Amino acid sequence: MNISFTQNPNPKQKPASASELKFGTIFTDHMFVMDYEEGRGWYDPRIVPYAPISLDPATMCLHYAQEVFEGMKAYKSPAGELCLFRPEENFKRLNRSSARICIPPLDVDFCIEAVKELVKADSGWMPEWDDTSLYIRPFIIATDKKLGVHPASHYLFMIILSPVGSYYPEGINPVKIYVEDNYVRAVPGGTGFAKAGGNYAGSLLAQQEAAKKGYAQVLWLDGNSHKYIEEVGAMNVFFVIDNEVVTPALTGSILPGITRMSAIEIMRSWGLKVTERAVTVDEIYDAGANGRLKEMFGTGTAAVISPVGELMHSGRQLVINGGKIGEITMKLYNQLTGIQFGKGQDDLGWSVKI
Repeated sequence: MNISFTQNPNPKQKPASASELKFGTIFTDHMFVMDYEEGRGWYDPRIVPYAPISLDPATMCLHYAQEVFEGMKAYKSPAGELCLFRPEENFKRLNRSSARICIPPLDVDFCIEAVKELVKADSGWMPEWDDTSLYIRPFIIATDKKLGVHPASHYLFMIILSPVGSYYPEGINPVKIYVEDNYVRAVPGGTGFAKAGGNYAGSLLAQQEAAKKGYAQVLWLDGNSHKYIEEVGAMNVFFVIDNEVVTPALTGSILPGITRMSAIEIMRSWGLKVTERAVTVDEIYDAGANGRLKEMFGTGTAAVISPVGELMHSGRQLVINGGKIGEITMKLYNQLTGIQFGKGQDDLGWSVKI
């Protein structure tokens, strides 16, 4: 399919400084749009001026949350090249999310080309300041105009872009995390592994309560026993215990992060022992009490690598590594961002030039 292009006749004013880049609040001049109709498939791919979309009040995604999305970034190298980081993995995951809630799949290679064309069209929006990038948000919504709980027969696939800085105000400084033991995010057999909007709506109340207590994010426990650690709202999590890196195994209720996967591959290439297994919150607190817990960090597209300096669970405070960033965390951050921004060696071929 050929992608048509319509130039925005009224371009917006671009940010003048990095301080204006509050995550996910500024959007570029164009967006990618493509339609789906049952029996016809995906059709009419186009890049058009960024603008509101019109939806009927009965549009199914508004009532039954048949919606999925992705998060990825474009980076600018010192040589001025624009690059993506493992984009094929994002669109493979988008298709897995779609399959779980009965949305038809997309062609992965075509989606990558669509992203490239959109980034090219709005390349002037790529921020030039340190630790900034162009955030990419592909998403699909069901657009049938009728009520009734069943899969739709019409969908809209869109991609929008947003120049961004750090996801957390703390940047690479350690964040404080609240361990949630009342609400749950997901259960086995549910949609926890999918990047679906409903998962995030269900997390908002706990996140709001944690923020009131001064914590940046919520660390979720499993939905059955409330003992096993799963993930933070915007990140997968890792613990350095003695000389081993431990992360919760993917059991169907945890989002399989692209950055998580990349971090595991990098650390194993260093010769570190990285174990994916069940890990309880009590194990982490015990390891912290006896000095075996050396570091904790999160991984995600938005935050990349985020050190965790404190956990709070049931009134128990656990300060990790003196509230400072750890050696492995810092090394991993440097290697990952080095690949992403084209400042380091990409021996694994993860960086895709636009």
